[in-house]
Amino acid sequence: MTTYTIIIEDAGSNLAADAPHLPGCIGVADSVDELTELMREAIEFHIEGLRLSGEEVPAPSTTAAAVNICP
Repeated sequence: MTTYTIIIEDAGSNLAADAPHLPGCIGVADSVDELTELMREAIEFHIEGLRLSGEEVPAPSTTAAAVNICP
């Protein structure tokens, strides 16, 4: 199993996400759960397309973390 990091942002009326290692692999949804599932499917589809076109599949090398800061 390979783990790709996704970045989730508040887009105002919904949530948006992208996968930094897979340019153009993006998604929007109304909830984090929905967006996470959508991005899993989008990443699988994106990787399948790369393989079918003979392109290299980038290996993930980034993780994300949240940092709490006291005001």
